[in-house]
Amino acid sequence: MKAAHEGYSFVLNDNVTRTKAEFHNRYGIKLVGDLYIPKTAEGKMPAIAITGPFGAVKEQSAGLYADELAGRGFITLAFDPSFIGESGGEVRNVASPDINTEDFSAAVDFLSLQENTDPERIGILGICGFGGMAINAAAMDTRIKATVASTMYDMTRVNAKGYFDEADSADARFEMKKALNAQRTEDYRNGTYKRAGGVAEEVPADAPFFIKDYHDYYKTERGYTERSLNSNEGWNMTSALSFVNMPILKYSNEIRSAVLVMHGEKAHSCYFSKDAYAAMVKDNPYADNKELLIIPEAVHTDLYDQKDIIPFDKLESFFNQYLK
Repeated sequence: MKAAHEGYSFVLNDNVTRTKAEFHNRYGIKLVGDLYIPKTAEGKMPAIAITGPFGAVKEQSAGLYADELAGRGFITLAFDPSFIGESGGEVRNVASPDINTEDFSAAVDFLSLQENTDPERIGILGICGFGGMAINAAAMDTRIKATVASTMYDMTRVNAKGYFDEADSADARFEMKKALNAQRTEDYRNGTYKRAGGVAEEVPADAPFFIKDYHDYYKTERGYTERSLNSNEGWNMTSALSFVNMPILKYSNEIRSAVLVMHGEKAHSCYFSKDAYAAMVKDNPYADNKELLIIPEAVHTDLYDQKDIIPFDKLESFFNQYLK
């Protein structure tokens, strides 16, 4: 299978130009992205850095968001996080709650120095697992003036506790860590890193709906791209270890800048957004610029690429309001 549109899962907007961008994070890892600029761009403009979903690449959902928002008057940067896609970092195909949060700030570094962007009007947008990273970055980086988390996962929570917290026990975590650390030994012995496998090629009829939902995106022409982890061999098996041990969102209720959390009503993952929003506004004196938007009837991957469901008018007004 090949990506539907010359390496991308979507068609480039006629009113937007797309050029390659390279920058580095604070750990010296080279990050690679696509810079989307409106053809009518003039002067210093607001900018938005975008990445996700977790296991996807810039040629998929992040690029689609970047393309659409650039068509609405923003300079946007869709980028591959560290260790995946065209971005650098060894070993490949791993994730890190620390480094992937830093990747957002590295994108802000880059956008802040562009001749056509206003460093005082920079926002970020994270999709799926990078929605949680985006909120985490907003808690750290005061340069970020507006944040959107779309169809978010808290990857530290789901790795440590399982879906719906059904494996939230010390014994369950011990057995998981025991297996992952045994895999570490094997990986080191073999000099390779065993992959976990991406989304399955075939889904049983009795599989949970969200498994079918992922398959319909990652394994079909709708969302498949060649570099995508989820469309191919997946993450390294041991990638989950740091997420089990290092929870994100610890200081989310200290975020002063604007945050919009949006999720589909029918998404299996909706509880992540509801809980993250509740924690973010609890005892936060800056809660007035925080919003939870639940989209009726939408499922998880609807917010990856369904332009008739993704509330782009809302995103445009949100970023216009807080990046003014």
